[in-house]
Amino acid sequence: MFAIVGNPNPLLLEADTEKNLERSLEKSPNKSIDNSDNADQHAIQTFAAWGANSSNEDHGYDSDGKSWHDGVLRIRAITTMWSKKSMWSMFALLWLISFVDILQNALDYSLNPYITSSFASHGLMNVSSVMSSAVGACTPLALAKIIDIWGRVEGFTFMLVVCVAGMILKATTHSVQQYVGAHVLYWTGHIGMMYVINVMVSDMTTLRNRAILFAVNGFPRVASTFLGLRIGQAFYDNLNFRWAFGAFAIILVGCSIPTMGLMAYMNRKADKAGLVKKRESSGRKWYQSILHYAIEIDVLGILLICGAVILTTIPFSLTYYAPQGWKTPYIITMLVLGVLLYPAFWFYEVKLAPKQFLDFRYLKNGTILGSCFLYGVMFLSTFTWNAYLYSFIQVVYLLDISTANYVVNSYSLTSTILSPVVAFIISYTGNFKWVAYSGVPIMLLGTALILPFRTSENVGLVALTQVVVGLGAGIFATCSSIAIMVPVTHEEFAAVNALSSLFGGFGASIGSAFAGAIWNSVAPGELLRRLPVGSKDQAAKIFGDINVQIALPIGSLEREAIVGTYRHVMKLMTITGVCLMPLCVISIFFWKNVNIRKLEEEKGKQTKGTVL
Repeated sequence: MFAIVGNPNPLLLEADTEKNLERSLEKSPNKSIDNSDNADQHAIQTFAAWGANSSNEDHGYDSDGKSWHDGVLRIRAITTMWSKKSMWSMFALLWLISFVDILQNALDYSLNPYITSSFASHGLMNVSSVMSSAVGACTPLALAKIIDIWGRVEGFTFMLVVCVAGMILKATTHSVQQYVGAHVLYWTGHIGMMYVINVMVSDMTTLRNRAILFAVNGFPRVASTFLGLRIGQAFYDNLNFRWAFGAFAIILVGCSIPTMGLMAYMNRKADKAGLVKKRESSGRKWYQSILHYAIEIDVLGILLICGAVILTTIPFSLTYYAPQGWKTPYIITMLVLGVLLYPAFWFYEVKLAPKQFLDFRYLKNGTILGSCFLYGVMFLSTFTWNAYLYSFIQVVYLLDISTANYVVNSYSLTSTILSPVVAFIISYTGNFKWVAYSGVPIMLLGTALILPFRTSENVGLVALTQVVVGLGAGIFATCSSIAIMVPVTHEEFAAVNALSSLFGGFGASIGSAFAGAIWNSVAPGELLRRLPVGSKDQAAKIFGDINVQIALPIGSLEREAIVGTYRHVMKLMTITGVCLMPLCVISIFFWKNVNIRKLEEEKGKQTKGTVL
C-alpha cells in the first residue's frame, strides 16, 4: 500500500490527464453531451485522450486504467459522456431511494421490540442486531468486487432483491427464530443498497465536495425521524407489523426502478459509443462460473470471519435463555469455535486464499486504518448503551412509540443536520484531521451525561444527551468518510468504502453483544432482587415482554422494580461506552494531516467527466 510519508499521492498520476480532459470539454460547443451523436463522438475522443495521456506515467499504479475492472471503467465512461442534467437526475433518484430505505429502517426500529415481545422474547431483540451487524459488515467487501467486476447497477439490483426478500420473510414469520433470520437477510440487503449508493455518489463527486453530497444524501433521516415513527405507530395501532413490511417492500421496488432504468440507459449509451469494451463470453459452464466468482469474492474467507464474529458475540445474548447459563454445552462450543475461527481466518487469508476479500495492504496506511478504527469505535461505544435505550425510555418514562423514538433519534437527527455543516467546513478549509479531534470531547460529554440524567424524571435531559452525542457522531462520520478516500484512486473507492463498513459493522455487532451480555447477565437477577416477594414468580414474564413492563401500574412495587432495573443496567452500559471513547483519539492520531483543497489543486481529481 502507499507509504504514509515519501511516496507521491496516487492522485498525482492523473493530474495531466484531468487538465487535458478539462481543456477538451471547455472547447466543446456542445455542453449537453449526452443528447446527440456528436456528443457521443466527443465523449469517445475525450475518454480516449484520457487513456492516451495517462498511459505515459507509471508510479506503481495503472494510471491508464488498463488493469482496472470493467465496472470502474464503465462508470468513468458514463460520467465522461453524460450531462449535468443526467448527473443531477441520478443524485435525485439516489436521494429518493435513500429516503424510502431510511424511512423503512426507522419503522423497523420502532416496531422491533414489539415484534420480539409478541414471541415472548424481548430479551432476544439484541440477537438479531448482533447477527445482522456481523453479516452486514462483511457484505460490502464481497459487494465491492461484484460492483467493480459487473457494475454498479448490477450490484444495486442484487442487493435490492435481497432486501425485499428479507422484508417479505419478516412479514410472514411465525417464530422469533424465523424473524431473526429474516432480519439478517433484510439488513444485508439494506446495508448493501446504501453501500452501492455511497460508492455511486463517490463516483460522481470530487474529493473536496464528496462529504457534502454524502451529507445531503443522508438528509432523508431528518424526515424519517418524524414520518417513519408516525407510520410505525399507525401500523401498530391499526394493523400489524406484517402489513408494514409488505407495504414497504412494494414501495422500495417502485422507487428503485427509475434509478436502475437511468443507469441501464447510460450503460447502453456507453456501450453503443464504444467507450467500454463489451463483455466477452467466458466459455465457462454455469457451475464453473459459480466456482469462479466464489473464489473471486472469497466466499470461504467471508464465512470464516462472519462465523468468528457471530459465534463469539451471540452467546452473550443467549446465556439467560440457556438451560445452564454459561455452563451450557452449546454456549461453550460456540465460544470456543468462534475464538478458533479468528486464527483460521488469518491463516487462510494469508497462506491459502487464491483471492483475499480483505486487502491487507490497506491496513498498512495510517490514514485508512485510523479512519476505519474511528468509525468502528464510534459504533462500538454507542451500541453498548444505545441497544436498549429505546426500551429504557418507553418503560421508565411511559412514552408511546413515536415519542420514544423522537428521543432516541435525537442522536441521528442531530448528526444528520450537523454533517452538511462539517462537510462545508472541510470543503472550505481543506482540513479534516483537526475537525475530527473536536468531536472527541463533544461525544465523550454526551455519553457521560447519560449517567446522571438517567435517574431524572425529566425525559428532556435524556434527549439532550442524544443531541450532544449526535454532534460528536456527525463530526466523526463526516471526517472519517473523507479521510479514508484521500490516499486512494478511483479504482479503490469501493474497496475502502467496504473496509470502513466492515469496521463499523463489527463495532456495532460487538457493542450490541456487550449490551446483550450486560442486560441478560445483570437484569434478570436485579429484577428478581427488586420485586416484592409475592411477585417474584412473575419475574420471567415481566423480563420477557415489554408490553407487560409498560402495563405495570404506576406507583406499584413491580413497576418500581423494573424501572430500577433499567436504570441500574443503563448505568453499567454507559460506563462501558465512556471507557471506550479514548480510543477515538488514538485512531485520529494516525491520520496524515492532508489539505484536500491543495491536494486537488496541485495533483488533480480522482474522478473524471461531469462530476460535482
